[in-house]
Amino acid sequence: MPSKSSARTAALTVAAVCSAVSAVALTAPAHADAAPVRIHDVQGTTRLSPLAGRLVTDVTGIVTGVRSYGSSRGFWMQDPQTDDDPATSEGVFVFTSSAPKVAVGDAVKVTGTVSEYVPGGASTGNQSVTEIVRPTVTVVSSGNELPAATVVDSRSVPDRYAPAGDEAAGGSVNGLTLRPRAYALDHYESLEGMNVRIGSSRVVTATDPYDELWVTVKPHENDNRRGGAVYGSYTDQNTGRLQIQSLIPAATRPFPTAHVGDVLEGTTEGPLDYSQYGGYTLTARTLGTVADGGTERETTRAQARGELAVATYNVENLDPSDDTFAAHARAIVGNLRSPDILSLEEVQDNNGATDDGTVAADETVGELIDAIVAAGGPRYDWRSVDPADKADGGEPGGNIRQVFLFNPERVSFTDRAGGDATTAVGVEKVRGKARLTASPARIAPADAAWENSRKPLVGEFVFRGRTVFVVANHFASKGGDQGLTSQYQPPVRSSETQRHRQAAAVNSFVKDVLKAQRNADVIALGDLNDFEFSRTTQLLEDGGALWSAIKSLPRSERYTYVYQGNSQALDQILVSPSIRAKGSFTYDSVHINAEFADQISDHDPQVLRFRP
Repeated sequence: MPSKSSARTAALTVAAVCSAVSAVALTAPAHADAAPVRIHDVQGTTRLSPLAGRLVTDVTGIVTGVRSYGSSRGFWMQDPQTDDDPATSEGVFVFTSSAPKVAVGDAVKVTGTVSEYVPGGASTGNQSVTEIVRPTVTVVSSGNELPAATVVDSRSVPDRYAPAGDEAAGGSVNGLTLRPRAYALDHYESLEGMNVRIGSSRVVTATDPYDELWVTVKPHENDNRRGGAVYGSYTDQNTGRLQIQSLIPAATRPFPTAHVGDVLEGTTEGPLDYSQYGGYTLTARTLGTVADGGTERETTRAQARGELAVATYNVENLDPSDDTFAAHARAIVGNLRSPDILSLEEVQDNNGATDDGTVAADETVGELIDAIVAAGGPRYDWRSVDPADKADGGEPGGNIRQVFLFNPERVSFTDRAGGDATTAVGVEKVRGKARLTASPARIAPADAAWENSRKPLVGEFVFRGRTVFVVANHFASKGGDQGLTSQYQPPVRSSETQRHRQAAAVNSFVKDVLKAQRNADVIALGDLNDFEFSRTTQLLEDGGALWSAIKSLPRSERYTYVYQGNSQALDQILVSPSIRAKGSFTYDSVHINAEFADQISDHDPQVLRFRP
């Protein structure tokens, strides 16, 4: 998945949360007739309003929240007189376009058109939000008591995540009658637009630059010792996750800074919304306070004299204009304990996102090496292969690539000419040993599997007389996949098709090495943008050529990245049978970034130590 947020920034410029003007609406043809209805009639018993496209008159409710910022300006109102159907919500969002002229506690009558708005557009697969648009609003009275907030907690949210979508509707759940006591997503949908409340809840994704954080209302759901909620299976979703935003103006109260493991204490209350990035969101009118959970950055142990330490670290689009070099250097020296070989992902060219044909990254890498020395680490040497301009994806103009750093006092690199952006590396058998035809080099760069994506970097190292082959990877991102709260259940993961081809190509290369030398030490590592239980990983491991070392950890420890309340493994280190058979390796995911609001990368590094 993308490491920097440029795409999201652009999207938020167009639609801060959900604008009924700029988005796709699911509407039926408008009717000239207009009948008085209640909010639960507007919401109906499915995700789509039975009145979509119709003009409704004098819909009454109490204002429970006002959003006067961004392009999704409007207010939520709720009918204090409920019906007896748990599937129908009593709240709805009224899209006013300009700053609404109502206040919390106003009793209002609204006449307008019912619309189904899809945050981000229909192509995202997101669920829709039922809204009243083009409204005429009449304030009947002010200062009214708000409808009692519905409590969202571990008892009210079902353990099952979502129903299977209707095959006749392409897998969509939109037309299915809500079963809020059976499925978590149905439960949240039945509360769309309503005033809801959570009590003290653990933070499971740190505060982000957009003033959002995630909590869980289920404290024991797939929890780990550092406070996160681990994502360990496509079929075992974390149902208690909920995104938190604030309706409180920043000038009145800045959004709190929280890390994973902290607790949002007290009452957090406000309308339940559905946003483009994350789905169901409590837009807080009343916001709890953050209590420190004591989560600290980890430090791995140093390698022993006879151990080779090989690490991987996504440095998030690093280029000379960044101010994170010193921090990355401290992490490499202090937290990773100066590994012998370090695979870096997302190293950009010498002028970063400037798109002028520059592809060299010697200034970027040199600045990092100098910072590592200044932090008390070794003076690393490095190897890489410059990509062809704009051929490897990533931030336009940045020409990201993988780079090997290695400590020449502990490891030597075998240079063999011939590796460039377009030449495929091969494997030879020389005197009974595997040997690369070029080093450093790239795996099958012309293969369609790597189209607009980073090509694997391969290098041949020697440690204490033993050759070790290292493959540095950065597979295609998850961009374009449907979200976990998609209207399509299960959601479609379209991006994995390319990663499957990439995994098969790397696996084929490793098999070539092992065919030439059955006991060769091979390590494939990097940002794979996929989970240890995924088909991508299975294809990498095919035939026993590799094995993901993160699976040596307890399930609750298997994560390198935190996204939308899920602690998950996107970065991996896989080893060949000879390394696994030695039985002396140790693997560590070193949590220094992903759980923290003040992160210097969105990925945690990992390190493998073994005796070749």
